[in-house]
Amino acid sequence: MSIFDHVQNRYEKVQQEEMSLQEYLELCRSDPSAYASAPERMLQAIGEPEVIDTAKDPRLSRIFTNKVIRRYPAFSEFYGMEEAIEQIVAYFRHAAQGLEERKQILYLLGPVGGGKSSLAERLKLLMERVPFYAIKGSPVYESPLGLFSPEEDGELLEKEYGIPQRYLKSVMSPWAAKRLKEYGGDISKFRVVKLYPSRLNQIAVSKTEPGDENNQDISSLVGKVDIRQLELYSQDDPDAYSFSGGLCKANQGLMEFVEMFKAPIKVLHPLLTATQEGNYNPTEGMGAIPFDGIILAHSNESEWQQFRNNRNNEAFLDRVYIVKVPYCLRVSEEIKIYKKLLEHSSLDQAPCAPDTLRMLAQFSVLSRLKEPENSSIYSKMRVYDGENLKDTDPKAKSIQEYRDAAGVDEGMDGLSTRFAFKILSKVFNFDTHEIAANPVHLLYVLEQRLEQEQLPKETHDRYLRFIKEFLAPRYVDFIGKEIQTAYLESYSEYGQNIFDRYVTYADFWIQDQEYRDPETGELFNRQSLNEELEKIEKPAGISNPKDFRHEVVNFVLRARAQNNGMNPSWQSYEKLKGVIEKKMFANTEELLPVISFNAKASANDQRKHEDFVARMVDRGYTEKQVRLLSEWYLRVRKSQ
Repeated sequence: MSIFDHVQNRYEKVQQEEMSLQEYLELCRSDPSAYASAPERMLQAIGEPEVIDTAKDPRLSRIFTNKVIRRYPAFSEFYGMEEAIEQIVAYFRHAAQGLEERKQILYLLGPVGGGKSSLAERLKLLMERVPFYAIKGSPVYESPLGLFSPEEDGELLEKEYGIPQRYLKSVMSPWAAKRLKEYGGDISKFRVVKLYPSRLNQIAVSKTEPGDENNQDISSLVGKVDIRQLELYSQDDPDAYSFSGGLCKANQGLMEFVEMFKAPIKVLHPLLTATQEGNYNPTEGMGAIPFDGIILAHSNESEWQQFRNNRNNEAFLDRVYIVKVPYCLRVSEEIKIYKKLLEHSSLDQAPCAPDTLRMLAQFSVLSRLKEPENSSIYSKMRVYDGENLKDTDPKAKSIQEYRDAAGVDEGMDGLSTRFAFKILSKVFNFDTHEIAANPVHLLYVLEQRLEQEQLPKETHDRYLRFIKEFLAPRYVDFIGKEIQTAYLESYSEYGQNIFDRYVTYADFWIQDQEYRDPETGELFNRQSLNEELEKIEKPAGISNPKDFRHEVVNFVLRARAQNNGMNPSWQSYEKLKGVIEKKMFANTEELLPVISFNAKASANDQRKHEDFVARMVDRGYTEKQVRLLSEWYLRVRKSQ
């Protein structure tokens, strides 16, 4: 199918289908979606969730404490927002059931750049997917059921067409009342149309923004008289009225009110009657206008706090369903957000050195976390990401303990994703000759930006501490391992050999037996075994070797039982993996001739150097980055 056919088909799909009122009622009998409310249609558009039992996944079980969670494909790109999305869906579910939520305003509360607007846009997009039925020509897209009286016609409609009486709640609009008068009370003259909500055409989807505080009036919500029509109609005639307000356009759909609490309270009053009574008064002396839709509002926390603290707004506060949309607090999800943003830019194809996005995500998340007591904030960040720190940080607490201590507002301040992406843009464009990103440039750009931001001194010092204390030292270790791994061709084999030897020596040492090397015939007594084990342990600073050796041997014996008597991989036990890496990478001197970019003393060194660069390129670096990062690493190691 060509693009032209594709667009044509899409256009034809949403064209109006017309029918008589009788045909519409017959349709209601067989298809309940013909009279479905806006929340019901929204639920239909969102679709069924994917149910995940987190107990079956070690990482997810730590994050979600073994709960069963629901993930909705319609929101699959909203990373780390499971809780907020579940609350939003719960709002629609309860409203669809006719509970109190159908009378409330859905209010997204969160910090700047946290994803509130993106969620609102997604909800409006979902609203467009399911059609609804309205009286043909009605300027407020009212339901044909509004032509009937709930008290007098409700029972008959339910008996004859199976329409539950709770769906007969809206009043007839002044426009429909005038038409009914013209038709002499014959409702069969009304025609019904099937419509698709549309943001473009403002059909059942509208957006309202607060205007100037001094001259904004309620007409932005309820419409106003069209002065051009006054020569033809009287001022209180529905045909002289312009139904251009947000509530008029969003009937049977969704109205988004941006930065709602920046608007004066008098402007918000029509929202109260629209949600509570299902109708609101126009500016002229006409009858009430029906409203049966969803009101979605969002603003930042400062405006909400100001509004909430004003005692005069109590009636309004009771009618707001708050969904908190905090910043993402999981590093791996934050990385996915950056990748999604990069995909929508030309930087998608630009080289990005390993660990760049992770380091930026860690910095962003650290800025959003509350400092824990008697524990490292870096450990807290890792626990929030589902890591198990039992072996590496005994002071680390469980995710629930951290959350309880932090309170409900964690994630409501800190650096936004928008700020992080601006940083990332600068990093990619830092080098004038190559559009690429690497962590060394990221560290530099972050420090520069913190100076320019003019943050409060305490915040500035805290952010700088994250860079100096956590990010930079850990990156030295990371790039060191990357360089060493590329330097050691048989890196994995070498690590496994050290692991196997360590386990054997430790096992014989524990049993207090001598060990004879089967290849060399060399005999090791307990003293010699201890010396060999210490050669591996000392570079890693193991403080209690006896316990450590027992722990490792017990782990390996259990692993062998499940592995046909074979030793597990040297990387399978986090504690010993770290010890072996320290041993492997303790000696930087032997690296120098190979990784430095100076003139080489021999052809053999030159070949090794070229092989090293090629292996680094295979790991995701550009040649220019290999040079920059190797030189940076050597310089930092020398100064340590």
